[in-house]
Amino acid sequence: MADTRTMPRSPLDLSTWITRGVFAAGLAALAFIVTAVVFVLGERLLYTHRALPGVSAAGIDLSGMNQEEIELALGGALTYPETGLVALRDGERMWTARPADLGVVVDIPEMARQALAVGRRSDTRERLREQLDAWFLGHSIGPLVILDQRIGAAYLRNLATQIDRPQIEATVGVNGIEVTASPGQVGRRLDTEATLALVESNLTRLFDADVSLVVEESPPIVLDASQAAAAARRMLSQPLVLTVEGAGPWTYDPPTLAGMLRFSSAGSPGDGQAQVVLDAEQLGAVLVPLSEELDRKPQNARFIFNDETHQLELLRPAVIGREIDVPGSIQAIEDGLNAGQHTVPLVFRVAEPVVGDDATAEELGIRELVTNVSTYFAGSSAGRVHNIRTAASEFHGLLVAPGETLSMAEVLGDVTLDKGYAEALIIFGDRTIKGVGGGVCQVSTTLFRAVFFGGYPIVERYPHAYRVGFYETGTGSPGPGLDATVFVPLVDFKFTNDTPNWLLMETYLYNNRQLQWKFYSTSDARAVTWSSQRSNEVEAPEPLYKENPDLPQGKIVQVDFQADGLDVVVFRTVTRGGLVIYDDAIETRYLPWRAIFEFGPGTELPEGAKTEGE
Repeated sequence: MADTRTMPRSPLDLSTWITRGVFAAGLAALAFIVTAVVFVLGERLLYTHRALPGVSAAGIDLSGMNQEEIELALGGALTYPETGLVALRDGERMWTARPADLGVVVDIPEMARQALAVGRRSDTRERLREQLDAWFLGHSIGPLVILDQRIGAAYLRNLATQIDRPQIEATVGVNGIEVTASPGQVGRRLDTEATLALVESNLTRLFDADVSLVVEESPPIVLDASQAAAAARRMLSQPLVLTVEGAGPWTYDPPTLAGMLRFSSAGSPGDGQAQVVLDAEQLGAVLVPLSEELDRKPQNARFIFNDETHQLELLRPAVIGREIDVPGSIQAIEDGLNAGQHTVPLVFRVAEPVVGDDATAEELGIRELVTNVSTYFAGSSAGRVHNIRTAASEFHGLLVAPGETLSMAEVLGDVTLDKGYAEALIIFGDRTIKGVGGGVCQVSTTLFRAVFFGGYPIVERYPHAYRVGFYETGTGSPGPGLDATVFVPLVDFKFTNDTPNWLLMETYLYNNRQLQWKFYSTSDARAVTWSSQRSNEVEAPEPLYKENPDLPQGKIVQVDFQADGLDVVVFRTVTRGGLVIYDDAIETRYLPWRAIFEFGPGTELPEGAKTEGE
């Protein structure tokens, strides 16, 4: 059965119920309106320029307070900038500061303004809502903390004077032969901007704070150079001795080494190592001059050809070439010194000769005598004969490779007293004078003729300035136009072995009057025909007499010999199998040359003798 206790039992009862409900709601609305009006009127009357009821800050009820009263109340309560404590840490070091020292300020005037602004917005509904919220729920103004960057930065910059330090690389120094080491230092810099950001994030809550300073560290590459210093001391503990088999040694004392020491660093910052090395430029300056004494070109073995067995007989063993490896030697010296070794062998690059001691005639294509010429020098002085023998020996047993161009000057090298040459007459300018190496041109002329009659290509040849009797006399002499002079290193004689076989040269002196030159190889059936043409013969000027104060009275000495001037062209045709290989025209112009005599002061001269100055 339905519950009818709250339902009207008649139409009259329903109307009455409705009327009573509307009346009650109207009364409630009227009461709210009256209350709101009273509240608004009260706010305007009682709280003009004062904080509304329910407004607070920092736990202080600000209701009814004006701007000045609020600032006074909050100023007494919010003393954090002056009474707070901030611990600034850098590792184990710590500094304490007030928040105010770091630029922390509580903006109390602004907090007061915010407190007075509650419930006073221009929008009526929003203003009423804030006023009611404050009345019934309360409205708290949060602390407004400001960090003055200028004050904080100034404080931290002052603190940085105790924290910042420069980065220093560890160093090694040498004074005389005394080695010292200075440790490195990690660079440090207080990052003011980053530290201020940390301070700001910690202090806005008005609590004491513990802030780790932001410090950037920059470690040097090397912090400790003591090991490098120890290595340097070991290097300078004894002289350095450089050795080479068959030469030296060369010794360099510790003060000399000390002047070459250089220190460097390698690796990443903080993990690097100091290194001690020798200055490559200075050490190179020590090693390079040694190359003149120690370097040598590879030299083929030398042989003579046995005409009976047609085999080669070893005359002089091959020489392995070598050249100082300067970078390799520098590295070897550094490695040795670092390992405590003070005697270090130099490092060489080696070059093997093309022809070794075990070469055979068959391998080299040497089967027979292909050229044999002689020149004669009867009446030469002992010095001239000595020089001929010395120069000719440089070519005895020498091999010329297929396609190789031989330079006589290169084979001879320096023609000096130190190389075993003697003084004898030489042509110098327009005079025949006494000089080192007189007679070498007998050797160059003989080689030239062996090349000429052998049919080999002549690359470079210079004639004498005047006709020399030695080159136009003797058995089978071809006469003028087939001589060659060499004056190392300016004037050279060169020819090329244009055959596919090696060429072996042998030189022999007989009775101090004949030089024989032999070429051994394999004949390719080439043939040589030649002829000569002479013109413009000019008689030599009459003899000239010159006084020489170094000669005694009555002494007359001939120092130059007369020779007629002459132009000569020698024609040579080289053929093989009827085909012309070379067709040469070798031109020579000989100057007329007068005889010259020197005499001592007061010497009676032959009748009609022409003297200098006449």
